[in-house]
Amino acid sequence: MTQEDQNMNSESRPQADDQSDDASQAFADALDQALEQSPEEAPAAAELTVDERVLEAEREVLRSKAELENFRKRMQRDSEQQLKYANTALIRDLLEAIDNLDRAIGAAQEDAANPQSLLEGVKLVRQQFTTALAKHGCTVIDGVGSQFDPNVHEAISQMPSEQYAAGTVAQEVAVGYKLHDRVVRPSSVIVSTGTAG
Repeated sequence: MTQEDQNMNSESRPQADDQSDDASQAFADALDQALEQSPEEAPAAAELTVDERVLEAEREVLRSKAELENFRKRMQRDSEQQLKYANTALIRDLLEAIDNLDRAIGAAQEDAANPQSLLEGVKLVRQQFTTALAKHGCTVIDGVGSQFDPNVHEAISQMPSEQYAAGTVAQEVAVGYKLHDRVVRPSSVIVSTGTAG
């Protein structure tokens, strides 16, 4: 076999994965350390045979691998915990809005003769919900009067309109929301076809 063939064979061999390389390197380092240890540095180690030193190096590698695995599991648990409780701040803000809604209901029950106070209370709570969502990156998609955009609007119907030009949102059936730049729910809209006739 020529030198060129040997080079091609060595280049075509698959590389070992990173973990095997790390474990092999750790084993080699531990073995070198055990074999090179002088009697002055470790009197007890000087009495060990080469086989005993190899066994000790293997044990050290196994300990290192166990520590690495424990570290990996701990990082995975921490990551899962962060994902699990990532919405805590949002939930706190929404709970405040729910508290105010409960207060509005209580006030309406005490003053049943004045439905206007209930309406005002509900409007304030709705605004609080919208503010809480916006604080966490969830914003309302432009609706009535905006140009129809199939990326953020879902047209459920069309209608002629004297007020809005063709291709403009004339009516909003359900408000749409975006989380940062991603649509969470498109707006359900009725699109103007322009003036009739």
